[in-house]
Amino acid sequence: MYGTTTYTSALQGIVKTFSITPRLASFGFTIPFFGVFFAPIYTPHLSERYGRRPIYLTSLPLFSLFVIIGGLATTFPQILVARFFAGLTGGPCLVLIEGTFADIWMASRTVTYYSFLSLALYCGAGLGPVIGGYVLTGLGPGALSWVALLFATFSLALAGSMPETYGREILRRRGKARNPNFMLPPALSGVTLKEMATHTVINPVRMMVSEPLVIAISLVLALNFAVVFTWFVTVPVVLQTAYNWEQPKIGLAFLSAVLGAIAAVVSSVAADAIPVKRDSAGMRSIEARLYPAMLGVILVAGSLFWVGFTARPDVPALVPILGTAVYVWGNMSIIISFISYLFDAYPPTGTLSALTATACFRILSAGILSIFILDMFNAVTGKWALSIFGFISLGMLPVPFAIFFLGETLRRKSRFSDRHAMSWMTLQQEQMGDSEDTSLIG
Repeated sequence: MYGTTTYTSALQGIVKTFSITPRLASFGFTIPFFGVFFAPIYTPHLSERYGRRPIYLTSLPLFSLFVIIGGLATTFPQILVARFFAGLTGGPCLVLIEGTFADIWMASRTVTYYSFLSLALYCGAGLGPVIGGYVLTGLGPGALSWVALLFATFSLALAGSMPETYGREILRRRGKARNPNFMLPPALSGVTLKEMATHTVINPVRMMVSEPLVIAISLVLALNFAVVFTWFVTVPVVLQTAYNWEQPKIGLAFLSAVLGAIAAVVSSVAADAIPVKRDSAGMRSIEARLYPAMLGVILVAGSLFWVGFTARPDVPALVPILGTAVYVWGNMSIIISFISYLFDAYPPTGTLSALTATACFRILSAGILSIFILDMFNAVTGKWALSIFGFISLGMLPVPFAIFFLGETLRRKSRFSDRHAMSWMTLQQEQMGDSEDTSLIG
């Protein structure tokens, strides 16, 4: 996320250097999203076959290579190509980190661990313009890529020191060590290309047109994801035109996003601790994971009007900046809540399809809206552009409340609810049968 948002620090410089329009320059910000778009489709299949660690150790060096190419680019098309492939090759890390956290945390703490994962992502996005502003001022636009490369190198070193966390891959390695002919059951994400395409292409599309839970959640997440990333394009423009701010002062305004992200973690973890009825395994009803979203939709709708109507010269800049913090608080609360909910809303293959559908849709929405947001601001002003999103958010405000009361019924009636209801570990235990093989799990 840092590598994507730090680009906004150089928007004005790119417009001047390459004599292009602001809209075209902003395309350099959005194009990585179109590369990341493909990651949720193919990464799960690679992970089931090779584990998490090899993908990190392949994805991060490739991403770093295209960061270097972008830093050395001398034309705007070269920057676009480099940033697209940086998104394409770095995307698997963004997808896989969710699985890594799920490997090492109990399912009963999904909201808690996803809160801290989201905090890292939002802080990376929020600090991009902050760090980028100072780097741009002191070292020039080329140095933006070298700082991103520094973070990528640190991440690669961290990935290299991590053990494999994926249970299926650990089981495969232990089994092979004891028996060269050891065979795992077929991967639930599919074995043939047709089966794999069914789970991460065909079924996600089906869910997007026939599954009420996925449709509703995808629409809310798409709006929120798109608007939060358009903020990184529009905030510099608003602060410059309304308050005559320049870099790196503009970048400091994004610290409000970090404050909002911290508030989202605190409130989401607190909501996860609310006493509710648990089953014999100690699991809460997954509808209880929707509490943060209930707060988030209210904060999002209110903050959009707040920022839209206060970002003007006669109102202190601190007022809309604080509104931005509230927006990020609500935005992040919603994504923590809904993604955590989807983790266990369906059996494994249904969950994979649902998460793929929502991920691809919100990434695509963020990429498309960010291209046109400046035109929208120019056409109707920032006040009414944000108000339009505010009215749409008001229309989506009932969604988490409706799912809270109807979610269990909708999940039970879903066409995807009765497919592969057992986890892959249960299947392995049934197929292997003997105690020696099942002991490999522990």
